[in-house]
Parts: sequence; structure tokens; C-alpha cells
Amino acid sequence: MKRIFTTNLLLLLAVNLVVKPFWIFGIDRSVQNMLGAQEYGLFYTLFNFSIIFSILLDFGITNFNNREISRHPQLLDKYLANIVGLRFLLALLYGVVTLCAALFLGYCGRQLSILLLLVLNQFLSSLILYLRSNLSGLQLFRLDSMLSVVDKSLMILICGLLLWTQLVPVDFSVEIFVLVQTMSYVLTAIIVFVVVVSKAGKIAFRIDIPFSISTLRKSIPYAILMLLMMLYGRVDSIAIERIMPGGSEAAGVYAQAFRLLDAANMFPYLFASLLLPIYSRMIKNRSKLGAFVGFSALILMIPVLSLAIPTIFFRGDIMNWLYIEHAQHSSIILGILMGSFVFIALGYIFGTLLTARGDLRNLNKLSAVAVLVSISLQVILVNSYGTVGAAWGNLGTNMMVALLSLWLVFKGFRFGVNYLFVGKCIAFVILAVVASMLWRQSGVHSGVAYVLAIITALASAFVSRLIRLRELLSFFTKASLSD
Repeated sequence: MKRIFTTNLLLLLAVNLVVKPFWIFGIDRSVQNMLGAQEYGLFYTLFNFSIIFSILLDFGITNFNNREISRHPQLLDKYLANIVGLRFLLALLYGVVTLCAALFLGYCGRQLSILLLLVLNQFLSSLILYLRSNLSGLQLFRLDSMLSVVDKSLMILICGLLLWTQLVPVDFSVEIFVLVQTMSYVLTAIIVFVVVVSKAGKIAFRIDIPFSISTLRKSIPYAILMLLMMLYGRVDSIAIERIMPGGSEAAGVYAQAFRLLDAANMFPYLFASLLLPIYSRMIKNRSKLGAFVGFSALILMIPVLSLAIPTIFFRGDIMNWLYIEHAQHSSIILGILMGSFVFIALGYIFGTLLTARGDLRNLNKLSAVAVLVSISLQVILVNSYGTVGAAWGNLGTNMMVALLSLWLVFKGFRFGVNYLFVGKCIAFVILAVVASMLWRQSGVHSGVAYVLAIITALASAFVSRLIRLRELLSFFTKASLSD
């Protein structure tokens, strides 16, 4: 199981690390520099607002479907035939709720027109994720990995033509940027739909009312969980835009740093998407989980910490490399958000395990508390400290969620604490911090020093004996196939 997981994880990361960073740092960053903080801040705030209620599009069906198909692959045709139609009905509900909430908060005119396009994009994105969940549920990880980058590849192609060539003369704007995403999502949805139907065989699409009600009833806990996670994860930018004077520009400055958190989160998110069906099948088969959970935590957290720690030390240089305006202020925000990144990654590991076991009651209680804590922190800290306060609120909330998720896992699965392992983890973190400090002060060109700091941090995992080179090499030999 370890070998299957690792080989598919490497493939998933390889295709995504080629495409998505280029989208974030090449296209998205260029768009912000071209539009300016205020215009991009408008897009960023509306984008986050469209995400908050997007769970109504899915109602937890994607996670529920992933878990069910991984356990009962023979049900693919039945679930697919009914759920596709159901999702279109949910799209109407999502659209109405989102627009009513926008009107309640005072959005109007151009803001609403952009939001309508973003609502459509969220529907298409959600539909693509649902369709792909069938492939991962069938353990077709390689096919799913290749399809996971189709939308961003199309966006890069179209936006690149508009930004960097004169083939299509157009005045680039927020509206054009959103329309490009719409076109890309439509094409991707068609491609993924055709692939999934080919795997399911002949499908008679319909809306079976009893089946739909039963599915929604089973997925309600997942829906509540996702809604709560969206709320506490995205409330910071909305709080900035609504509370601060010149809110759109402030949100744009915050977005400069948050974009890097989003980019970094790609790794733990993809990691968790691969873990969910594997955890689900292992739990169903009553496999021993302790060793695999420890292994997956190690594989995720070493790269996460090796990136986060040097980024904190080189945050000023990084923002100066990427942005024309507000680099110094956004670098402070980036340093705080890198702390969030560590706890978000930790939360993905243990939250995914609880989801795979179906322990939604505890997860929903935890997430409900997180929403209350997040909103409270954002209102207090944004009023007092502006965008920096929003970053601290984000860090505090994610730290609480990660630590409580860890406690729930150890309590629910009765895992023991390996104090030697904990000691090695602490040694690794200390070595990575010291290495980053030394490289920062070395006088070497900051770009070179940053890369060397990341490499040295990764090497610290071997120095602290958290990973042994012999074990790592043997893992990728034929002798390890029995794992």
C-alpha cells in the first residue's frame, strides 16, 4: 500500500507542479501586476465570496461519492446516472443563496455581474471535481492525475495569448480574466465527463427522487463540514474588504501573500485527495493504520516544513521578486501565513483520516467552533491591526483545528505516542531553522541562498535520523513491493 500510494503521489505532484505553479506565478501574478491591487482585490474578494456557499453545489456528495465508490466500485453507473442531474438542481440553489447573500451585504452593479460569472465557474469546477472523484474512487489515480491539470493548462494557454501576444487584441480586465476561466472549465468538464462515462458504460441519466433524497441525507454531514471549512478558511479576505477603509485594495495586498499560501497548499490538498480513498479502503478491510498514517504524515510534513521555514526567513526577498507594489507589507503577512500552512497540512492528514472513517460528527463540531473562533478573531484583529491581524486570525484558527484533529485521531484510533519519533521531529525543525538563519546571513545571493536553505532543511531530516537513507532507497526497490 505504501508503494502504491507513493508512486501515484509522485505522479500527481509531477503533473501539478509543472502546470499549477506556472498558473499562479506566471499568469495569476501577471494579472494582478497588470490590474493593480484595487482591481485584483475586487476579483479576489468576490472569488472568495463565491466559494463560501459552494458547498451547496456539492452538498458533500464528492467526498461521499469518493468514499462509496472506493468501497463499492460496482455502484458507479447507478450513482453517476442519478447524481449528475441532482447537481444541476443544487446549482440553482447555490446561485440563489449566493446572490441573495451578496445583495444583503450590499454588493451591486459591476460586483454582481462579476459574481454571476464566478458562480457559474464554481458550478463547473465542482462538477469537474465530482466527475474526477469517480476515477479516484476506482483507484485510477494516474488517469485522475492527468485530468487534474487540464483546466489550468487551458487557462494558461488562453491567458498567455491575451497577456503576452497581440494575436487577440483586447483590453485585459477582471471580466476577461473570469471569462477565460469559464471557457476553460467548460472544455474540461466535457473532457472529464466523456472519460468517466466511458468507464461507467451505458448510462441512462435521470433524477430519481427517492435516490436523490437518500444520497443528500447521507451526504448532509459532509456538506455541513465543507461549508464550515469554507467559512473559517475564507472569511479573512471578506472581513478585510468589508471592514477596512479602501477594502478592495487592502484585500489585494493580502491576496499577494495569500496566493503563495494557496500555491503551497496544493501539495497537502493533492496529498489528502489521494489519501481519502486509500484510508477508506484500509478501514473497510480492517488493515492496520498506525504505520501507514505515520508514514504519510512523514512524507507530507518534511517537505512542508522544509518549504515553510526558509520562506519565513526569506519572505521579504520573495515578495520583492514577485510584486511591483506593497511588497514590504505583504511580506509580513506571508511570514504569518506560512505558519498557517504548517497547521493546514497537519489538519489535512488527520482530518482526512477522520473523514474516511465517517467520524463527521466530531469534525463538524470542531469546524463549527473554528467558524466562531475565526469570525471573532477576524472582526477583532482586522479592526485593530488590519491585514496583518487577518493573517494572525488565520494562523490561530488553523492551529486550533490541526491540534484538535490530532487529539481526535489519537483518541479515536488509540494510537500510541512514540517519544523518540517526536524528539527526532523537534531536532529536524531546530536544524531547519538554524540552517535557514545561516543561509539568510551568508551573503550569498538571496535567490541562491533560499534554494540552498530549502535543500539544507530537507537534508536535516536525514541528519536528525527522521528518515534514513538506506530505508528510503530500499523503499523504492522491488523488495518493497510487498508493502
